[in-house]
Amino acid sequence: MAALIGAGVSGTVVVVPDVRRARRLVIKIGSALLVDRVTGLKQDWLQALALDVVEAKRRGADVVLVSSGSIALGRKVLGLPAGELTLEQSQAAAAVGQIRLARAYEEVLAPHGITTGQVLVTLEDTTDRRRYLNSRATMETLLGLGVVPIVNENDTVATDEIRFGDNDRLAAQIAVTAGADQLILLSDVDGFYSANPKEDPTAVRFDVVETITPEIEAMAGDPISGLSKGGMKTKLMAAKTAVAGGCAMAIMEGSVLRPLQALAEGANRTWFVPGADPQVARKRWIGAMKPKGEIVVDAGAVAALGQGKSLLPAGVRAVKGTFGRGEPVAILGPDGAVLGKGLIRYTAVEAKAIAGHKSGEIEGILGYAGRAALIHRDDMVI
Repeated sequence: MAALIGAGVSGTVVVVPDVRRARRLVIKIGSALLVDRVTGLKQDWLQALALDVVEAKRRGADVVLVSSGSIALGRKVLGLPAGELTLEQSQAAAAVGQIRLARAYEEVLAPHGITTGQVLVTLEDTTDRRRYLNSRATMETLLGLGVVPIVNENDTVATDEIRFGDNDRLAAQIAVTAGADQLILLSDVDGFYSANPKEDPTAVRFDVVETITPEIEAMAGDPISGLSKGGMKTKLMAAKTAVAGGCAMAIMEGSVLRPLQALAEGANRTWFVPGADPQVARKRWIGAMKPKGEIVVDAGAVAALGQGKSLLPAGVRAVKGTFGRGEPVAILGPDGAVLGKGLIRYTAVEAKAIAGHKSGEIEGILGYAGRAALIHRDDMVI
């Protein structure tokens, strides 16, 4: 498959991502693409999108769908009036619509042998370290089992202070959490422009944005569609989150049937490209953290870590400091030399209790079946 090239903001020729090469793909679907105010769910469009998902899965890619639409579906069922809904009305509409939204995806993907799972999150789930780690572990398990997660903000319980407020930023956070290498925002615009194309006929669409500069941020307008909340400013915020986590992000007009196929065949779009792949970016992020404690390991553990393995409790000689689950710790060799850093899966008290013990003994010591690794290799930089 030939490499794709495009014109960047700077005018240089840039190699851009190819959706057909994605290893882990997050697709964000806006309400206006999925739901018609009068007729309800756009079944033909959804069935065509399902074919794109099937094709991506057949290529070996993991797929996550971040889908708006629960409130739009629910308000139609409940007969709520047009216009802005109260918080209570939105939550009621979401409660009714979420069932229908999840069922709609299940019905179009199940005939192709694809299992779906519903994942509802709030902003707190990504800002709280413990919840973030739980969300990441759940997502990784679902994808490992071949499931296509259907993610949405938990509008039935979310209040303004714990909301993302739009699924563009939610999709970016999910992409980073899941370690995705590509995020596709299916939108009502076909890319990022130098100005709002609905207001300025001289506006120019960019093929590629290599760096989100203050000048780029100043270009973001706010086109509004009938059912979605997100505008270009929120999409740019999503792009900043995605590329910081090593994930490339595309904005494209999504109303066409088979939008991912259209993207692969050269449809208008704008790619925001990161400077590193997700795993490299994550390692850099961990490496920049200030350790809250220290884990001293034996020679056997040093050798295992050198082979890219996770750190097991059996290889731990000592635990120093006070830290919570998911916080950064330094990993030291028997001679006290710093080997690296990692995000630990146990509190300091728990880590001290299981240090030197085999993973099979954890439940007997702590009273619950914990994770086998003290620090997983994906959460470690050596």
